[in-house]
Amino acid sequence: MPKKNHPIPADYGALLVAVKERVRAAQYQALKAVNKELVGLYWDIGRLIVERQADARHGAAIAERLAEDLRREFPGVAGYSRRNIFYMREFYQAYCDLPKVQPLVAQIGWSHNLIVLQRCKAPLEREFYLRMTRKFGWSKNVLVHQIENQSYEKTLRGQTNFDQALTPELRAQAKLAVRDEYTFDFLELGAEHSERELERALIGRIEDFLRAMGGLFAFVGSQFRLEVEDKEYFIDLLLFHRRLKCLVAVELKIGEFQPEFVGKMQFYLAALDRQVREKDENPSIGIILCKEKNRTIVEYALHNTRKPIGVATYQIVKTLPKELKGQLPAPEEIARLLEEDR
Repeated sequence: MPKKNHPIPADYGALLVAVKERVRAAQYQALKAVNKELVGLYWDIGRLIVERQADARHGAAIAERLAEDLRREFPGVAGYSRRNIFYMREFYQAYCDLPKVQPLVAQIGWSHNLIVLQRCKAPLEREFYLRMTRKFGWSKNVLVHQIENQSYEKTLRGQTNFDQALTPELRAQAKLAVRDEYTFDFLELGAEHSERELERALIGRIEDFLRAMGGLFAFVGSQFRLEVEDKEYFIDLLLFHRRLKCLVAVELKIGEFQPEFVGKMQFYLAALDRQVREKDENPSIGIILCKEKNRTIVEYALHNTRKPIGVATYQIVKTLPKELKGQLPAPEEIARLLEEDR
């Protein structure tokens, strides 16, 4: 107990906050170090198995015996089940010929790696989810949700004008932050709803909404007021993207995309950049969320726009997966995009 003649200073609260933040940071770094060592261990075990096993004829027997011997040698240490031994071998084989992906696997948890390994087959798809998990800190449940909702396909099909409206330093990250379609299956809305009802429902489930947007978005406000020449204008939702360090204006449209939506969004972005954006922030970005869109009309509408805008659709119920593989950019373009985002 502190002595009566030594009172706690008024700024003790700030000291406590700073110390707790430092402790949490140290705990996080220690956890990262442990995870990196564990994933490295499993990588080496997989490598040793592959190097000493020329064919798969004896694979099951080797995994069974190795798991048994390791559990006997290291009692109480989890992770040496027969199934996990198989995963270690598969893990090494999946990435041993992909040197630029190998550093990524050590930066996320083993359970996250298993989800990507089991649910994704294409190397570029795996790289995408590995990078996004590292970038946004997705939990296991969020990662599964992103894969089930085809975030890979929906992100790479995104319709934006970022190539012409953003600097090279921001293009890749912005493209990966804005998708072609969003699923808001957490909303309790009927097929017929107004834009105001959609907005209120999203605000009511703001954490779910920000998670569905992909990560690193912070909520700034709804019906965000702008004043230009004594006239009031209101942005449906205003977000902030922490990695891009920019404001993100979101306009909600319950119908089909119309070209005039782009002009209105350009006006909002110009006002945000002049009146709201801080000096150290990047140019504001707009997302027009519509119930439906015609891709050709969107392409024409964005062709000569100067402000960075993306046009996406939303759905409020999870539907059967669409066949999107044939609509993705060429593998070389996908690889270049992921490379630029490093």
